[in-house]
Amino acid sequence: MRRIICTALLSIGALLAESAAGLKWTAPAGWTSQGSAPFRVVTWKVQDAECIVYFFGEGQGGSVQANLDRWQGQFSQNGKSADAKITKRTVHGVAMTTIDLAGTWTATGGQVKEGQGPLPNYRMVATVAEGPKGNLFIRFIGPQKTVTTELPKYEQLLSTFQRE
Repeated sequence: MRRIICTALLSIGALLAESAAGLKWTAPAGWTSQGSAPFRVVTWKVQDAECIVYFFGEGQGGSVQANLDRWQGQFSQNGKSADAKITKRTVHGVAMTTIDLAGTWTATGGQVKEGQGPLPNYRMVATVAEGPKGNLFIRFIGPQKTVTTELPKYEQLLSTFQRE
């Protein structure tokens, strides 16, 4: 009985909204939270990919365009910079800019471990959500097949963003 109650409480907790930068959101069902870390509000394990919400503080983390440029510089296709699909939208009054990239991930920090080379067949969909207390950076990255399969849940996540 205790196990059932604990499991139920954990499930309810996963459905509760999280918040930072004056924004709140709700994680998609089935995404496993790995908790928080410095600058990471939350990290979800999504099969062999991960989705991270970053908040560096009010006025920190760079402009929307600086982040789009940096993220695009982390992907290549056939020895050239990867093509990027950029979309802008407003969700519940929150301005969002999203970049979608696929190819070889050449970033040298974060998920890439020291000594690990470029990772081919990767995809990243990353969004800057402009909150009243600063920008949130939502980065979904992993093998292209996984990110493509889970993309509807990423879109579901974005659709829950709203001001606190």
